[in-house]
Amino acid sequence: MERPARAFIFDLDGTLADTMPSHYVAWTKVTARHGLTFPEARFYSLGGVPTEKIAGMLITEAGLSLDPKMIALEKEQTYYEGLGPGGIVAIDPVLALARSHRELEEGPLAVASGSVRRLVTRTLTALGIADWFAAVVAAEDTARHKPEPDVFLEAARRLNADPATCTVYEDTDIGLEAARRAGMHPVDVRLLIAAAAAKSATKTGTTKPSA
Repeated sequence: MERPARAFIFDLDGTLADTMPSHYVAWTKVTARHGLTFPEARFYSLGGVPTEKIAGMLITEAGLSLDPKMIALEKEQTYYEGLGPGGIVAIDPVLALARSHRELEEGPLAVASGSVRRLVTRTLTALGIADWFAAVVAAEDTARHKPEPDVFLEAARRLNADPATCTVYEDTDIGLEAARRAGMHPVDVRLLIAAAAAKSATKTGTTKPSA
């Protein structure tokens, strides 16, 4: 299999799909049931970290003897059940980038996510883009997770791509660090999203006047 000249790897939650609020709602329900504390700011700072690892951190900090795997499964099920209509919304500027790479045949695409495969599949299917990606790497596929580079290196391996030729789109500091450790080119989609929002506000005349 010939190595592609370029490859593009996308995080999922918070990058291609605006699912982070729904994930946090699920976390608040589960942590409340079990006497755990998980502030919203910390939740966002841990974007890309697998659910079971987060559960283990919260349990240890609370001094409880709960099973992290059980808490993780409960959170994932709560999230899954809470995904009604509109629960999975595309992040249009990033989706447009993925579409452009694909239509221009600039190189193969992959998803590298900290979520479990069942949730990754559901999200990609809901967005109608499951067939865009030549490889999908989920939490079950690597022993180490972001900020370690394993998930991105595994995606590159499945694409038969040299890590140095890969561009990674991420929305968290942890994910961007993982991309750097993998020797890839990281792109902070938060900047792209903010720029698109500012442009939209200017077009609609909703920008605030200067003082």
